[in-house]
Amino acid sequence: MSDSLSSSFIVMSLNERGRERGGASCRQAEASLSSSLCLSGANMTEPPSPSVELQSLQPGQGAQSADSGIGDVDDLPVPQQIRITNITCDSFKISWDMDSRGRDRITHYFIDLNKKENMSSNKFKHKDVPTKLVAKAVPLPMTVRGHWFLSPRTEYTVAVQTAAKQPDGEYAVSRWSEIIEFCTADYSSIHLNQLLQKAEAIAGRMLPFTVFYRNQQGEYFQQDRDAQSCFLLPTVKDNSGSHGSPISGKLEGIFFSCNTEFNTGKPPQDSPYGPYRFQIRADVLFNKTTNMYFGDFYCMYTSYHYVILVLAPDGSKGDAFCKGRLPALDRSGNRFLACTEEEDGSLSFRHAQDVNLEVMYTEPVDLRLGAVSQISGHQLMSLSTANAKKDPSCKVCNISVGR
Repeated sequence: MSDSLSSSFIVMSLNERGRERGGASCRQAEASLSSSLCLSGANMTEPPSPSVELQSLQPGQGAQSADSGIGDVDDLPVPQQIRITNITCDSFKISWDMDSRGRDRITHYFIDLNKKENMSSNKFKHKDVPTKLVAKAVPLPMTVRGHWFLSPRTEYTVAVQTAAKQPDGEYAVSRWSEIIEFCTADYSSIHLNQLLQKAEAIAGRMLPFTVFYRNQQGEYFQQDRDAQSCFLLPTVKDNSGSHGSPISGKLEGIFFSCNTEFNTGKPPQDSPYGPYRFQIRADVLFNKTTNMYFGDFYCMYTSYHYVILVLAPDGSKGDAFCKGRLPALDRSGNRFLACTEEEDGSLSFRHAQDVNLEVMYTEPVDLRLGAVSQISGHQLMSLSTANAKKDPSCKVCNISVGR
């Protein structure tokens, strides 16, 4: 994007002193442009993004411009019928209608962007991000983009003022528009491929394995045997890992592990999930008719990194969900989980040594195809990934979009 377009957008984050000084603080903000935030006019081409149904608050709930500490309410046109479109995980397009009276005086737009839980006021904030954005008046719709204040799959509110910059540097402003709600999107395939490349960089060498396994409390396996005719059934993935992963809260599956101990070549005896383990031959879940996808890469404020892989039988419901949403991996030629056919027709399997693999199988699994036994190790609950939050400061597993 050109420098002229990038420099037409200013982020304003003012402390209490700055709010009292008003226009002077605005002039300071204009002197410090953020290269992380971009604005474009209607002629710019944007990637297709999902649309959402917008909701506005009741009249009178929008804050008045007096809260902003910039200037007096003027007879500038008030933005009406705010429209949010082309939403991605870290950008959106915004447009609105407004009266023609006073339109020629408009020099800037003030956009108040807040996470929904902070929607009670339209005030400049020193520590809270997102905050107010100042944009030079350009043709609508315009694109708001900024990875350090927009996060994936997060609900936001937005309100707009029109403004006219005065000769002394102060601003005359309109009343605030209504407050609109919208939600950002999941990671796109581009973002997931960036995560994939980061994960590949630390995967390490490949080690052989022969079984997938799942640890739980004993009641888990017994309950499923009694109620579900000996089948483990897929459940919706929780919200652990990257906030923008398309599988969280949407894709159903059963999680298995396959990592082995370096010195024994067997599954570890310790587990964070329970003292009972179901083991099943690797070729039952992973074979020539199984498609594999990359789902996520994250850590939980520790040195351990986790990679989520999805195994989906070809043509299954899970496979249909993953196609077009997740990067597909070659069964035999990837850095995480490889299935190779030997000369005698048998399959051999290898897993990455330096990442913890969480393998999500999207179909029911018959317990009679494996065996349940008690392990001799400990339950290390601190290693559980259930609803675990990703460390947003880790340079190894984060990408340059909202966390």
